[in-house]
Amino acid sequence: MYLTYEALRDAVAGGAVALRMRTELAPAGGPDDKFFPPTYGVKDQAPTKYAVETRTVDGRQVTDVVVDSVASQANRLEQALRAGWEAGELTFPNAYVDFTVDPELVDLGQVSALDAPHRIADAIFRDSLLDGTLFRLSDAGRAVTEARPLAATGMFVHSPTSLLFGVWDSTGPKGGLGAKFQRAISSEIMAFDVTLGVKTASRIDPLAIERSAAKIYEAAEHDEAWVIDEAKAKTDDKGKHVLYGKTSDKGRPSQINHGNVTPSIDTRAGGIRASRIEQVAVMSLAALRRLRFPVDHSGAPLQGDVRNQAEISARAAIAALGVAALAYSYEMDFDLRSRCLLVPKRAPRMELLNRDGSDPIEVTSDRHGAARLLEDAARSTAEAGLPWSSGSLRLVPSPKLIDLIKRSRDPIIAEETGAD
Repeated sequence: MYLTYEALRDAVAGGAVALRMRTELAPAGGPDDKFFPPTYGVKDQAPTKYAVETRTVDGRQVTDVVVDSVASQANRLEQALRAGWEAGELTFPNAYVDFTVDPELVDLGQVSALDAPHRIADAIFRDSLLDGTLFRLSDAGRAVTEARPLAATGMFVHSPTSLLFGVWDSTGPKGGLGAKFQRAISSEIMAFDVTLGVKTASRIDPLAIERSAAKIYEAAEHDEAWVIDEAKAKTDDKGKHVLYGKTSDKGRPSQINHGNVTPSIDTRAGGIRASRIEQVAVMSLAALRRLRFPVDHSGAPLQGDVRNQAEISARAAIAALGVAALAYSYEMDFDLRSRCLLVPKRAPRMELLNRDGSDPIEVTSDRHGAARLLEDAARSTAEAGLPWSSGSLRLVPSPKLIDLIKRSRDPIIAEETGAD
């Protein structure tokens, strides 16, 4: 069944518990090729740097590995929505801070609620201005700050994606007691029944610089970085020359990327092979049904059946954003990181899960269908008295935020203040 707005609305109204999408993947190099999941900081004695899980299958222990975490997948889904938003194919409120107002910060571009770590509640928005007023003190900022799961209109009008991906307003005036909206959509890519591989590394220096050639010191002149002449070296509080580097090999040419690297074998992050790789994404319609919208966009109370229809429309619009995120992310491919390009073995399977445990209802939607779905949803919410904010909120960084960024970029100031 092709997923229409009517079908999605009926599912959100109570016809289904969740929408699930499963995509079976394989390494681009072929089913037996090795690929590389993300590594994590672990203790030195840990046998692997991968996020490993074990389970029992037919009486034997098998190893599974996280290939892309829920948090990482959330970021990818958000960037998929941003791509559709930037292309003008998807229309929804997406507040952003425009750093191009300062010639020295043009490289930061526009940081939107889909980019910021804490979405619309991020400190980047807190420390930026909307029409000359700090965001939290503006009408839109107050509406977002005061939003709660049982009174979510302000968040819906200005940042509906924050209701989809979840947000905790921990940087607001109430600190840790700020509103929490649970994540309504989650996705994860796992590799099942894996074997761990090994990775080799080495380097031959064409300059043939030997490790015993000279001691390397930090330069007294910042622009020089390193020197071998003690007279030009930086000294510590005791007048001792400071060796260059941050490891036990301080002062050796390897610290400035010169010299040979002895061939080595890495057994803790050497890639994996897997019997099966799968992405599983779930959007909880039950979670969306817990969001309440007691007032319309102007703050006027919604009552009776009018409120009921408005709430169903708003929840369906958030669900439509989720469908668009899944459809667009699929077409952005699965090039997750270096040596981790995965390809679908077949089209993804999207299903509506019934609360009675009966067979799921299979549905389909591509990026074009998802865009139409979102248009229909936005039209329905507007008719119900909950129109999305016309145009995305454009903020600019406050002078103090601009100054903080510039100071952090100045290596001399950073060194003098001990900044990391």
